[in-house]
Amino acid sequence: MIEPAPAQYTEEFEVNMGPQHPSTHGVLRLLLKMDGEIIKEAEPYIGYLHRAIEKICENRTYNQCLPFLDRVEYVTSMSCEEVFCLATERIAGMEIPERAEYLRVIMLEFNRIASHLIFLGTFSLDLGAITPFLYCLREREDIIDLFEMTSGQRLTYNYIRVGGVAADIPPEFVPLARKFVNMFQDKVDDYEAILTENPIFLARTKDVGIFDKDMCINYGVSGPILRATGVDWDLRRDDPYSVYDRFRFEIPTGKVGDTWDRYMVRVREMRQSNEIIRQALDQLPEGGTRAKVKPAAFKPPAGEIYTRIENSRGELGCHIIADGTTKPYRVKLRGGSFTHTQMIPEIAPGVMIADLVAIFASMDVILPEVDR
Repeated sequence: MIEPAPAQYTEEFEVNMGPQHPSTHGVLRLLLKMDGEIIKEAEPYIGYLHRAIEKICENRTYNQCLPFLDRVEYVTSMSCEEVFCLATERIAGMEIPERAEYLRVIMLEFNRIASHLIFLGTFSLDLGAITPFLYCLREREDIIDLFEMTSGQRLTYNYIRVGGVAADIPPEFVPLARKFVNMFQDKVDDYEAILTENPIFLARTKDVGIFDKDMCINYGVSGPILRATGVDWDLRRDDPYSVYDRFRFEIPTGKVGDTWDRYMVRVREMRQSNEIIRQALDQLPEGGTRAKVKPAAFKPPAGEIYTRIENSRGELGCHIIADGTTKPYRVKLRGGSFTHTQMIPEIAPGVMIADLVAIFASMDVILPEVDR
């Protein structure tokens, strides 16, 4: 009989997780140093998808930048359009029609729900639950239908433009949007009935991947991940933009900062976004949807600005330097996914590889934004 080797003689080995791996949600390579099933070190490698979108924007007119910005963070591409247009409009001192501001909020919050539905579906799928994924895609299709009837597109919309929006909503939009808003709270109840108190789900998420509040702040982490640690911070309320100061909504926070808290914060955020949309539809004014601007000849005055909004993954910022020409001299984006990816070497050591799948899924990283 062969005696097992003593524990001190176990041999560490390296494993590549990605760049083609279903639980990295994109072309992310994690180089893991393992001791059995326990991770000793983790090093993320990025850049497999790099497209130089910021540099491309510096060689396009302001409105020509928008189709590229859609592709920075395609799951919530409306927010990429919004932050760039907001920065451009502030440099130009441009007034946006009130109806356009309300339409922007409606689209942004619908896009936030659609993004969180993708998170919830893929998160549950990574943990072995197939049904929530099918349910979430079902509701997301209703939102995508609203986007398609307004912009003609189902993923990269090119809808929010400098000075307002590309076009007004069609007559059937508001009735269908109200129908969605009225039924969606019950759908979220269905998701929670499957997951929230499920013993297997709790075993995979409760007290797994606890993020320290100070660590998150030091790394510049924002959005649902930061709020899951108990930090009550949301740019829509604390540094308001557009017409968000006209709506009543709560900011969901967690207590522990574990994988379960990150799940619950996003579930509750979907409910709050649904209520913001309801209020925006009730308050939607009549009027124009775009300021008078000639896209090809648009030249904001020379200046420099940093503008930020609350994306579904945290703070999405845009730094623009304008030189008085039709093209921005410098464009730099700040996204949540890139910031969150930095934390992997900090949080991975000591956890099992199966837990890393759950932790990374709960971070909701979008690789095109990391590799923008």
